[in-house]
Amino acid sequence: MEGFKTVQDAINSIPSNNNRWTKIHLQSGTYVEQVTIPHDKPCIFLEGEGRKSTIITYNDHSQTDKSATFSSYPPNVIGKGITFQNRKLIALYRAGVVPALAARVYGDKSAFYDCGFVGVQDTLWDAAGRHYFSNCYVEGAVDFIFGRGQSFYENAEIKVTGGGFITAQGRENANDPSGFVFSGGRVEDGAPGVHTLLGRAYRKYSRVIFQSTYLSAAIDPRGWDAWHYAGQE
Repeated sequence: MEGFKTVQDAINSIPSNNNRWTKIHLQSGTYVEQVTIPHDKPCIFLEGEGRKSTIITYNDHSQTDKSATFSSYPPNVIGKGITFQNRKLIALYRAGVVPALAARVYGDKSAFYDCGFVGVQDTLWDAAGRHYFSNCYVEGAVDFIFGRGQSFYENAEIKVTGGGFITAQGRENANDPSGFVFSGGRVEDGAPGVHTLLGRAYRKYSRVIFQSTYLSAAIDPRGWDAWHYAGQE
């Protein structure tokens, strides 16, 4: 990121309504800032040097729609080799602090390769659009992959750090194409004695599929919670 002091400065330098792929390379290091890719800046490739080496982190717990460390709104955005982190601690979560997001993704045709998403509650807001996550790491405790995305998670490593629900998918009606598919990968417990459910129905037509995924003993045998929609399973 030579020539720019922050990741946001580099994004701001890209012209509005850009239609040519532009790569922003982030060197190894920890970037303490909130980063937003606005609606009018598609075709950005945000490339780090590995999710354990390149970390974007922040510590905002104000509210769900404002706390995200990373927000992406336009279509055609790629992230690779970066961890997005919200430094909310388990102790703060137990004290009743408002949920905090590591990332939220609204734009259609967005993809993330070898990225990390680290938080506690509402870690990854897979908000809307078609998304692909390849070999990504997601950590959290409650509803930590949620939203209305139409998303495919391939070989994800999911670490559960507290009792709750992994997913809260928000499909609104029978014609809504959204849903989360987890293919391959692993669900691991990140703390002793943790028990969690694969998901709860965030809306009437919630749809989540796990296929060929290793599930640790942390998964409650009930699997799912219908939440407010019991009887409509």
